[in-house]
Amino acid sequence: MTPPAGTTFPLLKGTLDVLVLTALAGGPRHGFALTRWLADRSEAALALDEAAVYQSLYRLEARGLVQAAWRQSDKGRRARFYRLTARGRAELTREVAAWRRYAAVVGGILDAAGRE
Repeated sequence: MTPPAGTTFPLLKGTLDVLVLTALAGGPRHGFALTRWLADRSEAALALDEAAVYQSLYRLEARGLVQAAWRQSDKGRRARFYRLTARGRAELTREVAAWRRYAAVVGGILDAAGRE
């Protein structure tokens, strides 16, 4: 069953960090642009809190998975731009593989339940 248009889903625990890493895989972004990118890609179906995105960025920076530098945004304002480090790319590869395995297992269970 497809949820009705306009439905938003809460983020599952542990999801935001991998989504932020994914957004940064395309190149450096500042926090607001990153939040907008995630909202656009999810077609606004994920309940994204801008403050939570910044907390994720700070966590990832503390773990050495992203680096930040002050630059000028497209709007001419000073903003902190975040980019993936080599460790961040390796972590993203591991996390994506884990999420894909998880989704396959859950999908398999859901499919099996319909056949019984």
